[in-house]
Amino acid sequence: MPLSIPPAGMSDSRALVVLDDNQVPMSEAPDAGQSRADLITCGTKTLQDDLQTLGERIKQYEENIKSFKSQKAKLDDAILDKQCKLGNYHSQPQCKASDKGLSQISDEVGTIDQVLRCGKPAAGLICQLKRGEFGEPSHHELSKNVLGIVATLGNVVETNLSRLLSEYLGIENMLAVVCKTYEGAMSLETYDNEACIDKRTGLHCLGASIGRSINGRFLVICLENLRPYPGNFVYDDPQRKLDLLKPRGPDGDCPPGFIGFAVNMIEIEATHLQYLTECGHGLRETLFYNLFRRTQVYKTRIEMMNALPFISDGAISLDGGMVKGPGLYHLGTREDVPVRFSTVSEPKFVANYYEMEKEVKELKWRREKLLEDLQRERQFLECAKTYFEKKKRELLNLLAQSSTKDAVQMEMDSDPKMNSFSI
Repeated sequence: MPLSIPPAGMSDSRALVVLDDNQVPMSEAPDAGQSRADLITCGTKTLQDDLQTLGERIKQYEENIKSFKSQKAKLDDAILDKQCKLGNYHSQPQCKASDKGLSQISDEVGTIDQVLRCGKPAAGLICQLKRGEFGEPSHHELSKNVLGIVATLGNVVETNLSRLLSEYLGIENMLAVVCKTYEGAMSLETYDNEACIDKRTGLHCLGASIGRSINGRFLVICLENLRPYPGNFVYDDPQRKLDLLKPRGPDGDCPPGFIGFAVNMIEIEATHLQYLTECGHGLRETLFYNLFRRTQVYKTRIEMMNALPFISDGAISLDGGMVKGPGLYHLGTREDVPVRFSTVSEPKFVANYYEMEKEVKELKWRREKLLEDLQRERQFLECAKTYFEKKKRELLNLLAQSSTKDAVQMEMDSDPKMNSFSI
């Protein structure tokens, strides 16, 4: 039976066409003088050719579907990356869809002033040290080994997101002192022979010189001892954002409401962005990756809770929801952390706001067209598989008939009575 199958990868609306069993071209019609064995052989050959053709088309359809899925994943990533930036602004109720409204986002209170007022002397001393308020040479040596505290090493482009990320980390992490090397971390505090703190050295000496003694513990993070992010970076991104694997369901789509990863929503200033450890790692893949890991950000609490099967390291939602890990849920009202990341506007981004919205719409249109092609290719594949099974059964039946006839003929040849009766 000749076949008429649309070429694999078609984007038009033609359906798979298979000629009816009776629609055999005259040039291929069997000769009346042909024996039954010849007819079976001819039919077998035709069915085998049909199966081979269908098999090749099925393979091509499957390859096309795989290609379409790969293209769809790339479009999804591109849409998410742009929506992540747009979503930061959309999360604030007071933000209007105008460049003027967006450009007014700013931080009213300096992060350093917040630190100095929070009553944590160790973090306050580090901020003063980095400001250059202490002029002794020994203090400069101490400053060389310290980058600052966590709250001053990153910015966020939107106030609500700044509150959420700061609350997620907590005040202890926000005020953690970040040192470049292990030696730098150990120079902040030394001990005497009895394992007691020597308050004549390090940060304790600095505090005593201005009448601010350090009581209690404070967290110190040593960058060179952190295990860095092991993956790749987003291509051609000046902020060196991490190319993290996005959560995807069985259908290949991201969970509804997913915006991005918290670690990529921290904007690092140029001076800190240039810093690298001796092994060549920057702040994002060391400090902020270890603080946030793969914490996800969602638009709403409901969408975040629906996506729990895809959350491994925690999540937050723009309306205040918070999950710290599998089985760890933060309920109740938000806590106003006294120290937050600075919020800064991005003039370059604001200027291209509408252009980026247009790009998102175009990407979504391309995705819709791709989904239509993907659905059509799946229909072609299912149709081809159906006819493949049909032709396979016909071939097996024909082979079974041929085997039965051969068996009867062999029995007749071996039995003289049958041969004489036949004659």
